[in-house]
Amino acid sequence: MDLIERAEEFEQRKMRSLSTSDRVKLSREVKALILELNEVYKENKDNNIMDIMKRLTVIKKKIEKRLKGRM
Repeated sequence: MDLIERAEEFEQRKMRSLSTSDRVKLSREVKALILELNEVYKENKDNNIMDIMKRLTVIKKKIEKRLKGRM
């Protein structure tokens, strides 16, 4: 499945020394991946897909925390 491969490739990316625009792009990309995976999960109810979505959500939260700044 191409979608799962894209999600796994996204997880392996290095997230160091990114500009703000890079972080915005990554945040949008990971959000789109999560939503696509969610549509597949609704049909299949595969726990593997749910685990991938959880890991991507953690990455997304880290990116967004950095975008918004620490409070």
